[in-house]
Amino acid sequence: MLINNLDNVEINLEDGHKYARFDIKEGENIIKYGQPIGHAVCDIKKGDHVHTHNMKTNLSGELEYTYEPGEVKRDKVASDLTFMGYRRSDGSVGIRNDVWIIPTVGCVNSQAKVIAEKTGAKTFTHPFGCSQLGDDHETTQLVLKGLIKHPNAGGVLVLGLGCENNNIDLFKKVLGTWDESHVKFLNAQDASDEIEEGIAIVKELQQRAEKMQREPISISELKIGLKCGGSDGYSGITANPLVGRLSDLLISMGGSCVLTEVPEMFGAEHLLMKRCKNEEIFDKTVSLINNFKQYFIRHNQVVYENPSPGNKAGGITTLEEKSLGCVQKGGLSEVVDVLDYGDKLQENGLSLLNGPGNDIVAVTNLTACGVHMILFTTGRGTPLGAPVPTIKIATNHSLAERKANWIDFDASPMLDGIDPTQALLDYCIEIANGKQAKNEINKCEEISIFKDGVVL
Repeated sequence: MLINNLDNVEINLEDGHKYARFDIKEGENIIKYGQPIGHAVCDIKKGDHVHTHNMKTNLSGELEYTYEPGEVKRDKVASDLTFMGYRRSDGSVGIRNDVWIIPTVGCVNSQAKVIAEKTGAKTFTHPFGCSQLGDDHETTQLVLKGLIKHPNAGGVLVLGLGCENNNIDLFKKVLGTWDESHVKFLNAQDASDEIEEGIAIVKELQQRAEKMQREPISISELKIGLKCGGSDGYSGITANPLVGRLSDLLISMGGSCVLTEVPEMFGAEHLLMKRCKNEEIFDKTVSLINNFKQYFIRHNQVVYENPSPGNKAGGITTLEEKSLGCVQKGGLSEVVDVLDYGDKLQENGLSLLNGPGNDIVAVTNLTACGVHMILFTTGRGTPLGAPVPTIKIATNHSLAERKANWIDFDASPMLDGIDPTQALLDYCIEIANGKQAKNEINKCEEISIFKDGVVL
């Protein structure tokens, strides 16, 4: 399969790997998606397999960028599409109504799990909330704040220990305002039996949540996170471009999408920068990229050694190749905002979110910024899920068939020229209306908070 007429490689649809269309000289760029994805380290003959044995990345270190805006999709479509959501007291909208238990500190994880098991509530445990300094402590607080204020929760019990750095009294200052009937607090050290008291609070929250009713909500209020994991050679030609089309369609109707995985923008960031709505957003995007490169450099790590063993087995050779496939999930729409850890999604359109490509950390960051669901493309397969519905989209039919217990949607018809964008939108609306994603059915709902510093 030829992706772009400028390419000097084509894809074998049987294995997703690259093969030379022409003779390629040593030092010459390998072109895929119409962009360089590395260079040949030896002469490559027409028909030869092009992979780690005969090509390498072109990327190294930080770059300087110039604001050169290009063409973007700004189409707006009047739509009367709706989904059935829960309107919260602060005006936000949720698509789920379970009670969540959020520990302020890892010391009460076990108590949170027991209360959840006895009540049917959901808890999202983590090892942090104490013995952290500076940015790590703040990131933990901001991510937990995003979860506590997430509109998919029908009520929240914030469970603390009492002596932790992130103790409830201090954490309330970070939370700001909250609906006191929706969010309750319990310090385990202050309770004679924290399990009994926790169960009573959760049951009270559940009784309140049961009175809430779904109502029609405009599609313009739907917020979707974009993520890929276990990518393969098909990711950039089926699932990722499909999600990009869905993203453009939703944004044209006034909705919002969020693209994260900053290291998997390296090598394709120039395409996103051309789509920034103004120079301020361009500058924020440059900082987003270069700050994450500095994170690698501070830890004496190679900036561009990203593709995993699974990626390579699936046909992806360099980070440029991975990134050029990855960013397709963001479609062609204008980049309207750049978000940091714990920032709440504010702008309708496409936003970029700080954070690594690590699957659990990335879906946690997306959840904390307020997305209702996550579209997660995969060529290798994963059961992982966030606290919000995490829709797994297979890049190939073999995976969709073999791991039907993990996969929600099959993007492989794209190989036959079939466009399932409308079908995927319909499926997203079904999920918003209450249909459970496979991660929910399998109870794969976890969080992991980004950490960069020392632990005391």
